Amino acid sequence: MSKVNNVVFTGLRIVAWLIFVGLGIEAGALIVNFIFSLYKPDFVQNLYQKLDLSEMYHLSKWAFFGIYSLILAIAILKAVLFYFVTMLVTRFDLSKPFNSFVARQILRISYFTFSIGLLSYIARQAANNLAHRGFATDNLTQFWADSQAFVLMAAVIYIIAAIFQKGIDIQNENDLTV
Repeated sequence: MSKVNNVVFTGLRIVAWLIFVGLGIEAGALIVNFIFSLYKPDFVQNLYQKLDLSEMYHLSKWAFFGIYSLILAIAILKAVLFYFVTMLVTRFDLSKPFNSFVARQILRISYFTFSIGLLSYIARQAANNLAHRGFATDNLTQFWADSQAFVLMAAVIYIIAAIFQKGIDIQNENDLTV
């Protein structure tokens, strides 16, 4: 492995860990927001992203819990996705890239990415439905604005996982032939 590849992979590890930590903090902050919005709703404007859905809570508890659970699920799935990405770049070996761990991790990453995209699409449609019923959902679009990008990215990652699996099969067949 060349020195340039070592530097690139070290940079990728650092970036992946930074994104994972950031997404973990975001998911934790949203959970804290949720708890505070239930017990001390006047304090929510001082918290992370000032996600104040108290008006929705007073109008419809079902809408509040539905939207907030979708927001939390998307945030937690993004953090878990980048956990698997960090594990992949941490344990990836360029001298033997085609192994079962890498193929399994890439496949998991594609499943999580597709789940985030699908859940984001469902959340966006639910928010649009609530907006038609008079609920204020304008400040929520930041949580699911990129649903199509996640679905497309999941398709590309799944193709890469299939290529890695085929590479493993060819490598195992060559090992048996020799």
